[in-house]
Amino acid sequence: MLVLKRLIAFVVTSVTFLTGGAVALANPETGQPHPWQLGLQRAASPVMTDIIWFHDFLLWLIVAITLFVLALLVVVAVKFNARANPVPSRTTHNTTIEVLWTVIPVLILVMVAVPSFRLLFLQLNIPEAEVTVKATGKQWFWTYNYPDNNFEFDSLMLQDKDRKPDQPRLLAVDNEMVVPVNKVVRVLTTGADVIHAFAVPSFGVKIDSIPGRINETWFRATREGIYYGQCSELCGKDHAYMPIAVRVVSDAEYAAWLEGAKKKWATDGSRPTAVAAAGNN
Repeated sequence: MLVLKRLIAFVVTSVTFLTGGAVALANPETGQPHPWQLGLQRAASPVMTDIIWFHDFLLWLIVAITLFVLALLVVVAVKFNARANPVPSRTTHNTTIEVLWTVIPVLILVMVAVPSFRLLFLQLNIPEAEVTVKATGKQWFWTYNYPDNNFEFDSLMLQDKDRKPDQPRLLAVDNEMVVPVNKVVRVLTTGADVIHAFAVPSFGVKIDSIPGRINETWFRATREGIYYGQCSELCGKDHAYMPIAVRVVSDAEYAAWLEGAKKKWATDGSRPTAVAAAGNN
């Protein structure tokens, strides 16, 4: 029975992959990976939507090139083997073919380069921010600072004994980064000790957090929910235990959360550090 279920899952994932590959199979609304998922996580930002389109475009382009090359190999093997051609051809060149195998690859590269550069500019040209969050990677947790509101807090992975049944293992955290839906969020990121990387797949965000340097990226979440990511730069023994959780809420919920967060985490110098707690992960 288990084998049959896995076979069905494989068939479904294969169909999903070949028809776009952008939809997670189990509960696609949540921004997290799922068992037997094939393809990218569902997009929750304009940047990720374009990334998925570009991924699928390249997939079908590669499939077409592969099938074309396979067809050429079959033709050569069948038409030009020793049995079919006991007297080998003495052809030295063919101008038309030589022009084609130069021009066509150049055109293919242009087809890839244009949307590629467009996507890079979309990722790197940050629009006017409506919310700014500074994410600092530490060994091994994240600290989120909201500079416009003068508060910050640490975000540590939940231990199994602290998780609720609906919270994913190794991804759920005690304090989530909270942002409003459909607002441009600028993320400033740095590292406090070694190089980390801030990455949230559903938003198409991945950028290094480097000590002594501020990098920046952005996203605009188009749906409410919780979206998970992880540190994506090998940063030490607990690298696998510093997840990222971003909770996207309505404007009203965000305003209410801000008021509570200002009182709870005001940066007055008395906020406790999470280093000791992180050492227990």
